[in-house]
Amino acid sequence: MKISYTYWKESDGMFLGYLNEFPDHWTQGVNIEELKENLADLYLTFTNEEIPGIKRVAEFELL
Repeated sequence: MKISYTYWKESDGMFLGYLNEFPDHWTQGVNIEELKENLADLYLTFTNEEIPGIKRVAEFELL
């Protein structure tokens, strides 16, 4: 499964990022691998649990 995410490196060397499906929820890592692990944890939490207030990005086709 591929999950799209956005990330950047801060001036202190930390990597910050978020899942594109959940752009309001950022996480970080000391390297890109740790960031991906943290993003995977967020994805599993947000998709396996019913958490009130979690905003999602979605698409629909206008006919």
